[in-house]
Amino acid sequence: MSRHRKIPGSRSKAIVLVVAGAFTVATAASAAAATWPQGSPGSSAPSAHDAAAGAGIRAGLTDQMGQDHTVAETTADQALQRYQLHDIQAKLAAARWRTTQERAAQAAKKAAAARAAQAAAQSAAQSTASQSAQSAAAPAPSGSPQQIAEAMLGSFGWSSSQFSCLEPLWEQESGWSVTAANPDGAYGIPQALPGSKMASAGADWQTDAATQIRWGLEYIQSTYGSPCGAWAHEQATGWY
Repeated sequence: MSRHRKIPGSRSKAIVLVVAGAFTVATAASAAAATWPQGSPGSSAPSAHDAAAGAGIRAGLTDQMGQDHTVAETTADQALQRYQLHDIQAKLAAARWRTTQERAAQAAKKAAAARAAQAAAQSAAQSTASQSAQSAAAPAPSGSPQQIAEAMLGSFGWSSSQFSCLEPLWEQESGWSVTAANPDGAYGIPQALPGSKMASAGADWQTDAATQIRWGLEYIQSTYGSPCGAWAHEQATGWY
């Protein structure tokens, strides 16, 4: 789009007015010359009085033409300035509207992202609560630590084949001893570090095999996905 817009007809109208004024002045001058008294009968030239009067009329008409031309030019310039001011105001209004729309879109995106994050957090919390409730509702298995662990696999969604990975993992870590302690602070069958982490599974975490195993399986699920995943990491790094 061009940066300079013309006002259709504005200057043309001004020029027409000037020409019309000039034509009117010329007509008036002709009429005045035709009606102005001539010199005495038989005289071939106008008197000095007539000449002076004619000169005054011409000067007056010339001034009038100049004034008409100035007025027409001023009117055209004012119209152009008003149009340019209106154009600038329209552009500023459009820019403000675009800014408002962009800010609204950004706010909507942030709100949508916040809602999605909140929904994800709620879903994760509900899933964790459901798993904890299921673990608490399930009857505590009995037997040796290995038998307790194998019986718990199903409550975590694993098949019994995962025990073939869990058994050597905790044999290497603690020998399946409930009281196994490490100088670095690791404790119990799953070698929680520090051992007090297992308190989230039960107050008897220092002495109860089922409490320690439940915490250990929850840790394996959240960190490695399955006992075989944890065992693969143990074999590759020497720890899990």
